[in-house]
Amino acid sequence: MLLKFTKMHGLGNDFMVLDLVRQQLVLTTELIRTWSDRQTGVGFDQLLIIQPSTVAGCDFAYRIFNHDGGEVEHCGNGARCVARFVVDQGLTAKTELVFEMAKGTIRTSLGPNRTVTVDMGSPILAPALIPFQADQQAVTYPLQVAGKDYEISAVSMGNPHAVMVVADTENTPVAEIGPLVEYHPRFPKRVNAGFMQVVNANSIKLRVYERGAGETLTCGTGACAAVVAGRLRGLLAEEVSVNTRGGTLRIRWNGGQHSVWMTGPTATVFEGQIEL
Repeated sequence: MLLKFTKMHGLGNDFMVLDLVRQQLVLTTELIRTWSDRQTGVGFDQLLIIQPSTVAGCDFAYRIFNHDGGEVEHCGNGARCVARFVVDQGLTAKTELVFEMAKGTIRTSLGPNRTVTVDMGSPILAPALIPFQADQQAVTYPLQVAGKDYEISAVSMGNPHAVMVVADTENTPVAEIGPLVEYHPRFPKRVNAGFMQVVNANSIKLRVYERGAGETLTCGTGACAAVVAGRLRGLLAEEVSVNTRGGTLRIRWNGGQHSVWMTGPTATVFEGQIEL
């Protein structure tokens, strides 16, 4: 059996995308880990699955798996890519789409030059819902990591993020601090660790150590969480350019219960087949 796939990326955050609307597959953790290997497999940060949706008002179901085989709730760069994918593959001619996810739904809108805008939903700040262990909700929280005290903001964009402000992202030891934050016991479902440098009110630099994936070139939900954290701290304006190692995302949030909107590019790298 030959399984068709497409390799895509959103600002360097790369994906293997599978159409399981027209193909069938029994997906296993072993398969995901085999395919994700960058030396012996396809290589990717996340595997994205498109399936028929059973939810009224949704065009497709969209599932996300990290390269360790674990399923996650949300991926903003992935949402842009699957919106582009279903149109490129002829699964739909619509440019405004709604996807069913593991938790809730997500709306996307195709724009010019292969850009896609995504309604990322309202940020979740209540500690119990992130989930994060804290006595009460606050803008920032102290977090002790390896005997050192850090100040973080805890935000969920459908998946949990811990965002800290740093003086210089390039000289921050992300590979050392990231996994310690990811597995911190105050985050019972682990967490994505964001390291944000504020350039000015409309621009930040960001690196993200993703839960189950390690540091990626870009993280869409991480960019949204960073802007929310910066806005709550009074550091950022309503619209912000988030500059990552993979490129730039535009994030807009009017505060409160308003949705966070993310706009960025998509790219198709190649298409292939795997023999099962």
